[in-house]
Amino acid sequence: MKTLVYLGSFLLVFLTACSSLVLKPADFSWPVESVLNIDNDGNVAVERYSESFNAKMLFYKETGDSLSYQNKQLRVIRNRDGYYFMVADNFKNVYVFNDREGGLRLERKIEISDSAGVQNPAFNQRNPFIELVYGENSTNKINLTSNGIRKEE
Repeated sequence: MKTLVYLGSFLLVFLTACSSLVLKPADFSWPVESVLNIDNDGNVAVERYSESFNAKMLFYKETGDSLSYQNKQLRVIRNRDGYYFMVADNFKNVYVFNDREGGLRLERKIEISDSAGVQNPAFNQRNPFIELVYGENSTNKINLTSNGIRKEE
């Protein structure tokens, strides 16, 4: 009987020590977008938030051209759930990433334009959405979530 009590106590302590700690609520959003210049190696740095990553593969995925990142700017914003939204001039898609294992993993590609890429894109924080404005005089507006486009109700 004593053995069962010791074993049960040990298991209780062991399982309690292994449980995850989750701090909620948390807000990971950036108040404004970051407009990032891409260096010759494809790297971008978000100095305000001490983050950096290489954007070459993003531009390659969008354009099929391994050098399309040169002389471009990437627009990045983060929503309150911690997802990164990225777009650049002439992109047909907004890319949604999440941080995983020391990198950014593509979660979703949201199609914005099926013909020509967007011009003059800009992100705004509009909780619970990320607003994408684009076009001449910023006439087009779309509300985005990490799951896709949120239609107006």
